[in-house]
Amino acid sequence: NSGVMSLLRPLLLDVDPTIQQTAALALGRLASYNDDLAEAVVKGDILPHLVCSLSEQNRFYKKAAAFVLRAVGKHSPQLAQEIVHCGALEMLVICLEDFDPGVKEAASWALGYIARHNSELSQAVVDAGAVPLLVLCIQEPEIALKRIAASTLSDISKHSPELAQTVVDAGAIAHLAQMILNPDAKLKRQVLSALSQIAKHSVDLAELVVEAEIFPVVLTCLKDSDEYVKKNGATLVREIAKHTPELSQLIVNAGGVAAVIDCIGSCKGTVRLPGIMMLGYIAAHSENLSMAVIVSKGIPPLCACLIEEHEDHIKAAAAWALGQVGRHTPEHARAVAVADVLPVLLAIYMDTNSSEDLQMKASISTKKALKNIVQKCTYLPALEPLLHNAPPNIMKHIVGQYSKVLPHDSKARRSFVTSGGFKKIQEIKAEPGSLLQEYINTINNCYPEEVVR
Repeated sequence: NSGVMSLLRPLLLDVDPTIQQTAALALGRLASYNDDLAEAVVKGDILPHLVCSLSEQNRFYKKAAAFVLRAVGKHSPQLAQEIVHCGALEMLVICLEDFDPGVKEAASWALGYIARHNSELSQAVVDAGAVPLLVLCIQEPEIALKRIAASTLSDISKHSPELAQTVVDAGAIAHLAQMILNPDAKLKRQVLSALSQIAKHSVDLAELVVEAEIFPVVLTCLKDSDEYVKKNGATLVREIAKHTPELSQLIVNAGGVAAVIDCIGSCKGTVRLPGIMMLGYIAAHSENLSMAVIVSKGIPPLCACLIEEHEDHIKAAAAWALGQVGRHTPEHARAVAVADVLPVLLAIYMDTNSSEDLQMKASISTKKALKNIVQKCTYLPALEPLLHNAPPNIMKHIVGQYSKVLPHDSKARRSFVTSGGFKKIQEIKAEPGSLLQEYINTINNCYPEEVVR
């Protein structure tokens, strides 16, 4: 408000290098504060000055100038685009070859902030020739530089298979995979993130990541003391598991399911989310893979997430995963039902006091999970508690299961009467001619007329 911007601009061209750097730092901090101030830096015609002097000034000035570019570019795609317009990318890429690691780090950081917005900006960074130099940066000895370079490769890879492919073609995977065991937690976070962003796009890219022998090494990250290392490790495993049954089988063989289940059991909140999703993806692929989740004792921790977690999207994910485990055969459904999951799912489905939009999501997931499990469940004691309070759209599936099992099981018919379940069936008001009415008739036909009355 005091007109500082216009005072700082001439100082960028001062004869004293210390004054130039300090002026650039001041501008960077102002621009970093919010997007209005970043706009003011762009409007004040400051960027061309910085870009011109990036090539000829000393390392301190280069760091300060790259900091200003990063501070402006981080706010929005429009501001990042301004930086591209003024020709800064080429200069930043030249800085990636500087002898000073601090300059490389500052340039890499600025490029990452530009690339993360969208695929066009990311493509501009690639076209400027940044990727091969970033891959060289992750091989440098300085940890800080490795971190930022890995993070920038992650930001470039995330938008599309084509962008991820350019990172792969520069030979990034092998170098990233070697760093999974690095003791520095912040570096591991970025490395796992970059590998996830590459693997998520397609089967081919996921296979290339797997071929870099990341298993079983990556599973040690699930036991890491750093929450983000855990989360990013689980995310990487999830992104590989989702593609094909073969990749999922490979994870199972490496001990991945047990490792993820331990991880879910040992943490809370959003750190659990990728692990929950990964179990769901694996179980969805086939009966055998779903059985692997059951045998590894995956159901109790998933059920615990349903009960303990407060956020609807985590509950919804756990419900979805349980639905994937239980939907294959009566044996799978029974394994889920015996863990007392169905009443919990029903309670979440019936609970309408959470917020509308999330309620929608959680409600759809739990309803689907209930249907998936109930339609395969022939273990009647687990269905019994649901008879008393399930809404009509779920009730028809429950009654349908009874109508399949009771005609062939005399013991079940007897206990159905003594438990009061049969009485409950008589109280259901069904539309004449509806599917529900047919199921009820089938059940009633299993018993003598006076018992029905």
